[in-house]
Amino acid sequence: MVHRSILVTGGTGFLGASLVSYLAQTGTFSVKAPVRKPCDCFPASVEVLPIGDLDASTNWHPALAGVEVVVHTSARVHVMHETAQDALFEFRKVNVEGTLNLARQAIAAGVKRFIFISSIKVNGEATSQGKPYSADDEPAPVDAYGVSKMEAEQGLYQLARSTGMEVVVIRPVLVYGPGVKANFLSMMSWLHKGIPLPLGAIDNQRSLVALDNLIDLIVTCIDHPRAANQTFLVSDGEDVSISELLRKLAFALGKPPKLLPVPAWLLRGTAVLLGRRTVSQRLLGSLQVDISKNRELLGWTPPVTLDEGLAMTARHFLESHRS
Repeated sequence: MVHRSILVTGGTGFLGASLVSYLAQTGTFSVKAPVRKPCDCFPASVEVLPIGDLDASTNWHPALAGVEVVVHTSARVHVMHETAQDALFEFRKVNVEGTLNLARQAIAAGVKRFIFISSIKVNGEATSQGKPYSADDEPAPVDAYGVSKMEAEQGLYQLARSTGMEVVVIRPVLVYGPGVKANFLSMMSWLHKGIPLPLGAIDNQRSLVALDNLIDLIVTCIDHPRAANQTFLVSDGEDVSISELLRKLAFALGKPPKLLPVPAWLLRGTAVLLGRRTVSQRLLGSLQVDISKNRELLGWTPPVTLDEGLAMTARHFLESHRS
């Protein structure tokens, strides 16, 4: 029997699409999916609502009628090659003004809880090995995207303090899973093609999160009373070096890893010369998170292991490749 009405923004995105499908398939949620344009990309039980672009002027009132919980996954996402002259202004229009406009209308509509999918970039870009970020660390965003997510979080908590709506903030690390795009897809493609990669001697530590683990935490936060007005980091709870990740991923793809043991200092120097310092940081630097707060406050542990998550991701990639 349906007992919760939930609105999920960003329903055509990597996270949003899987979250909408999962919620609809449980049979215990009435799911609304606002979209820019009409599409046939959701289960039949999902109420699809054309809403247009996300900004400070979006009218959410029709979509919010009867909604108890909002899960806000939609955002102007971080891009590798930013073209806007004022990137922070563009990020703020969507990620801050658009988010707070939705939140204010949610309050007016009587929404009880607002779950905001933020980013680990609010914490920063890198950690020292063995010194992971925690959910209650002082924010230290470096780029415009991270700043905009931080400002949205701050604005939401201000609204929570002055109204009865509860806010939950979740900051994921790199999310991977079936259908993943961008750098993770590139890594799988390189491994599948047998391209030698100069990453066999990298001893950094990175936290990742499987799509299923992120969805499980979001679902936990829909109802859990102790999630109210809290910030959570999320990962698989298993950190790996980029070398180990590539070996695990190659195994999941059924391919021998071709990793050349090039020293990290040489790769960093080459990246600087080529103007790819940011890329080298993602590949060579460490970024770890501590999810003990999730365990202690929510009793939540990741249901999917890193190896299981990589296996599902690789299987989807191979099936897509064959088709």
